[in-house]
Parts: sequence; structure tokens; C-alpha cells
Amino acid sequence: MTDSPHLQSELATLTTEAFRPELAGIDQLPTLDIARLMNGEDTGVPAAVAARLPEIAAAVDAVAARMERGGRLVYAGAGTAGRLGVLDASECPPTFNTAPGQVVGLIAGGPGALVNSVEGAEDSPGLARADLDALKLTPDDSVVGVSASGRTPYAIGAVEHARAAGALTVGLSCNANSALAAAAEHGIEVVVGPELLTGSTRLKAGTAQKLVLNMLSTITMIRLGKTYGNLMVDVRASNAKLRARSRRIVAQATGAPEAEIESALTQADGEVKTAILIILAGVDGATATRLLEESDGRLRAALKKAGA
Repeated sequence: MTDSPHLQSELATLTTEAFRPELAGIDQLPTLDIARLMNGEDTGVPAAVAARLPEIAAAVDAVAARMERGGRLVYAGAGTAGRLGVLDASECPPTFNTAPGQVVGLIAGGPGALVNSVEGAEDSPGLARADLDALKLTPDDSVVGVSASGRTPYAIGAVEHARAAGALTVGLSCNANSALAAAAEHGIEVVVGPELLTGSTRLKAGTAQKLVLNMLSTITMIRLGKTYGNLMVDVRASNAKLRARSRRIVAQATGAPEAEIESALTQADGEVKTAILIILAGVDGATATRLLEESDGRLRAALKKAGA
């Protein structure tokens, strides 16, 4: 099956698909020279992201406002873009103790597409609509369509369907004047230029998308009170490393001796925020839990309420 002439001409207009004749002999270069070329290419990505910080910040504030009302953050993409969304979503529970389903990553073709290509999935806006319908979207939810080209039907379909449902929409792409950004309420176009390997958007475009998704989730969680300063006080201690990190975070936040930290964490059933409040406010575990509940889980507000 051949691609349509229309699709071929459309791809020819995309910066992410552009051919760079000056790199046509790259396969004949020494390995170290190729590594230097790739490293040099990557240095331009942060500047491309920096050019879009106002749009990123506006999207974060809008997402945080919806999540304050109980909404969810949903990423939707295909291929590398979809995998990056799933990666970011899957890191939120251990890092920020988000509830199951609070941050969701959808990839065209379903979970199997994380490790194997699912033919035709990215070309189906109907598949995106079905995936979002399964989540029972509400106007408090936020849907972020992710696509390097900005033309992936799955990502555009997700954004259009979410917008029609009254949800907040963000379109993240790596080409200017993209259909995805145009379809979304908040368009973020991080133009990183042509790739080292023509059209291989897992490279600079993938790095740019990872950086932006890091910002969207991390700064949203900061706005939601999931941190205390730059400490991950909502970390879920689900393994030995994270239990050790929990103790370290309590120590950094309080300066308390080890025995006091262990006692507080025991009273707090391992909850870092609660343990910090126990120590800094001089209250028992039940009181600390109540103060946090009354403060919507925000440690600074709970400390103020306790007069600490």
C-alpha cells in the first residue's frame, strides 16, 4: 500500500521531516564525530523549549486549576510521543502520590503499543475518541495531545473530542502552525528543526517533548501543594530506596535527629508530609492528619494552621 500524494506533500512541508544534505555522509564518519554531531544537535533543544515558556506556564496554570477541582491530566499520543506521555503519567504516583487514574497516559493502539508498533493506530481519530470515552471525560479534566509532527490523527482526534466535551486541551508539537496546536485551547509548538536522521523524531523532538511533559506534570504538582519547597513530600515509599529517601526528606525539612524522624514516620504510617508536620508543629499523628485534611494536603497551609 503506497502513501497518498497528499500525505507525501504534507510531510515535505514539515520541519521535523526535512532532509539535511550536509549530513548525507554521516555514516562514513568516525563514531566519535557522529557522537559530537548528535551532542551538538541536542544543545539546541533547551533553547527551543525556552522560547515557549509563556505558553507552557499558561497551560500549567490552567491544568492545575482543573485538577484543584478534582480533574485528571490525560496525555494522548502515538509512537514515541505516546510512550513519553505514558512514561510521565506512570511516574506521578510514586513521585507525587497521585491517586490511581489522576494522571493518565493514552497511547494509540493501547498498552501493547508501548513495546510493539500497532499498524494504523496513529491514523485513527476514532480510536482516540473511544479511548477518551472509556475514561468518561468531564469538563474538569485536561487532555494533552502530543505529536512531533503536529498532524497525527490520533492526537488531533483526542484534542478535538476532549474540547467538545468541555475539557481543557493542550496541543504539544514540534512544528510551527500545526493542526494539533490549532485544535487545542493551549498550543505549545517547540520547533527544534530537522533531525540528524531524517524524520527520526524520537531524537530532538522526543527530547523536547520529554522536557515539556516534565514541566507540565512537575510544575502542576508544585502548584497543587505536592511539594514542600523542592522536597518531594508526597513521595510514596513503595520500596527500600524510597523508604530511605522518605527519611532523608523528613531530615532535610526538619533537621530532627534520626530517632525523632523514625518515631514521626511510624506515627504517620510512613507519610512524609504527616511526619514533617508532627515534628515541626509538635502535634501527634492524628492531629497532623486532620490538619493536612483541612488544608487540602498542603503542608505549608497545615503548618500555618498549626501555628508552626
